[in-house]
Amino acid sequence: MHRSASRLTRVLACAAVPVILTVAGCSSDSGKDSASGGDKKPGASSSAKPSGKASAALEKPAFAALPDPCKAIQTKTVETLVPEAKDKNGTATKSNDLAARAGCSWNGLDEDGLKGSQYRWLSISLVRYDSHSSLGGANKRAEDQLNKQVEAAKATEGATNVKVEQASGIGDQASSIVYGVKKEVDFFNTTIVARTQNVVITLDYNGAAYEGAGAPDQAKLLENAIAAAKEAVGSVAAANQPQAPQQQPDQQASPSAQ
Repeated sequence: MHRSASRLTRVLACAAVPVILTVAGCSSDSGKDSASGGDKKPGASSSAKPSGKASAALEKPAFAALPDPCKAIQTKTVETLVPEAKDKNGTATKSNDLAARAGCSWNGLDEDGLKGSQYRWLSISLVRYDSHSSLGGANKRAEDQLNKQVEAAKATEGATNVKVEQASGIGDQASSIVYGVKKEVDFFNTTIVARTQNVVITLDYNGAAYEGAGAPDQAKLLENAIAAAKEAVGSVAAANQPQAPQQQPDQQASPSAQ
């Protein structure tokens, strides 16, 4: 009787605490199971089996550096696009990581006496992307950013007569966004967003006329902006060219032993 009561107590305990079954074992065969379990080799559990295909290796970014943004556009081009620029060397945008993000801008007012004045403003932004295990490949990230920049330009506050077109011949892909903005005078804006591999270039160029001067030629603004964007694309490639080793002066040969 004592033996039956002991077994009943054991069964009830197992039914009341099922979670413990996997740890202590409450069945009458627990000793046998434990013995067989002890024979299993480490790492033999099913969880150690590989699941699914291995993720593809992320691409190596084509570009690891950015050019000096204020030198990404040639000086003569800046002089053409922004006559009478306040600072022909440009004003660099502050950045915590110039290898990943950089920018520069120029502006100037070309006064022509009674004929009025022409204002021009030019800016360039360069952003470089790396491949990231959770964010994706560098080129895809840059492509996504290009699309966002195009949408941002289209949504410029106060923009009118917005026209978006593909711009061929600028990097791997590019778009031009042309629009007007009404301020104290009419501003004519052109934005070029281009991607060269893992770098996105956003170039903004706008103009306005003051004191009776003729309105800027929108087609000419676009032509100039495209030319400047092509130079910026070239500067990215140049900044990533391997540096030629510096030549050392020939060392005088030591006299041979007699």
